[in-house]
Amino acid sequence: MKKLSLRTRVLTGAVAVAALGAGTFGAMSANASTPAAAPAAPAAAVKADAANDNLQQTTHLTVAAATKAARATLDAAKKENQRVSVAVVDRNGNTVVTLRGDGAGPQSYDAAQEKAFTAVSWNAPTSELAKRLANAPTLKDIPGTLFLAGGAPVQASGAPIAGIGVAGAPSGDLDEKFAQAGVASLAR
Repeated sequence: MKKLSLRTRVLTGAVAVAALGAGTFGAMSANASTPAAAPAAPAAAVKADAANDNLQQTTHLTVAAATKAARATLDAAKKENQRVSVAVVDRNGNTVVTLRGDGAGPQSYDAAQEKAFTAVSWNAPTSELAKRLANAPTLKDIPGTLFLAGGAPVQASGAPIAGIGVAGAPSGDLDEKFAQAGVASLAR
């Protein structure tokens, strides 16, 4: 094998160091804690979006409000000696708070989440939605839903902003009664 000249070795090493340095600098830039300032958008563009209704505001429950509703739900169940789980989901069906009451069955946790998701998805109590299965039996095939009484939507100006689901009581009617207690707690 031919031995490389000193000049070739130095140049090759310099190129390697430069490439490594550029890669390291790029990684450091990408991981910097303070992002580079984005170019300022012209004020006219922002005004045009607002004027053309291209922006939308939505209402969401705070974690504190969701926790308050979940606690009120568990308290209502406890007054009737029922062991339940409660879930509160946001408008998109994402779980905000889930509480498994003392002694609640293991199946109640997932069922509460599914009832809450179902209630917010259709903006209706799940007991009403269960009645719709007679005309549309394939509704029950939608992943993540549970068409049993025990879910209640939380509304603001008639639009769903959250769902409360309860599971574990001996009947869905009791589950839904407790979910409604959680909804009612948000009005206080």
